[in-house]
Amino acid sequence: MDPFVRLTEGTVVTAEELIGKQWLQSQYYKEFLEPLDIRHLLGADIYTDEGIECRLRVTRSHDARPFSPADKALVRFLLPHLKRSIQLHARLDFLECERQLFAGTVNRMLLGIVSFAQSGAIVEMNQEAKRILAEKDGISLSGNNLVLGIAQESRELQRMIRQAQVATAAAGPAVVEGMSVTRPSGRAKLGVLVKAIPMARYSESKQRPSVAVFLRDPESNAAQPSHELLRRLFGLTRMEAALAMLLAEGHTLDEAAEKMDVRRNTARTHLRSIFCKTGVTRQTMLVRLLLNSVLTLG
Repeated sequence: MDPFVRLTEGTVVTAEELIGKQWLQSQYYKEFLEPLDIRHLLGADIYTDEGIECRLRVTRSHDARPFSPADKALVRFLLPHLKRSIQLHARLDFLECERQLFAGTVNRMLLGIVSFAQSGAIVEMNQEAKRILAEKDGISLSGNNLVLGIAQESRELQRMIRQAQVATAAAGPAVVEGMSVTRPSGRAKLGVLVKAIPMARYSESKQRPSVAVFLRDPESNAAQPSHELLRRLFGLTRMEAALAMLLAEGHTLDEAAEKMDVRRNTARTHLRSIFCKTGVTRQTMLVRLLLNSVLTLG
C-alpha cells in the first residue's frame, strides 16, 4: 500500500515531490499516517552490496512547516555515514555467524580453549574448557590463573603462558609449546598446548586474546554422530552404519556383534560390505577413515 518506496539511492525527496498532491488522497496516508498526525514525509533509501535495503523516513505533524532545502541537505549529508554504519553492522553480523560456527565445531571436537589477554586476564573460555576445569582433576581455575595439582607442572604451564605473551608483545615468531597434566583421579593425563596469538596489524586493544591454552581430555565422550549421516556419507545400510559406529568407538568386532545382538559371522559379512563401499581393506583403516571424515562434525 505504501507508494513511497524504492527511492533512487542518494536522493532525498518528500512524498509530494515523488508522488504529487494525490499523495494526500492515498489509502496509505488516510489509514496509517493521518490518524498519527503525520502530514509531511521526507525520505531516502540506502542499498548495500550485501543485499540490505534500509529506508530512512522523517515525519512532521499537520501543524508543522514543510521540509526545507536545508532539511534535505542535512539528511543527504548523513546518508553516507548511515550507509557505512549499516555495512559495518553487516560485517559484524557475518563475523559473529562465522565465530559461532567455528566455536561450535571446536566444541564438537571436544577441544577446550582458554584465551588470555596480554595483561594475564582470561578473556574467554569455551564450553569444553569450562567442563574440564569444573572437574578440578589435575587442573582448575583460581581467579585469573590456571592452577595445576602438581606444583612443578603448574610452574611449567605459567612459564609457557608468559613466554607466549612475550612473543605476542614482541611480534616475534609464533610460540607453540605443550605438556601433559597429571590427574589425581588416575585417569589419562590431560593434554595442554599453549600458543601465542599474533597481533593484527593495527591492533591496539589491551583486552584482545594474546595467548590461547588448548585443553584435551582423552577420555571425553563426544556426542554420537547420527547413523543417518554416516549412511548418507558412505552409502551404508542401518546395520552397517551401527557396526561402523561401534568400531569407530574402539570396540572389537566381537564386542560390536554382541552389542548389536548378531552372530560374529553376520558382523563379518556386514564388515566386508562396509570395506567394499568405503574402499578400505582393514578395520584400522576404516576407523581412521571415519575419524578423519566430516562425520565427527555432525
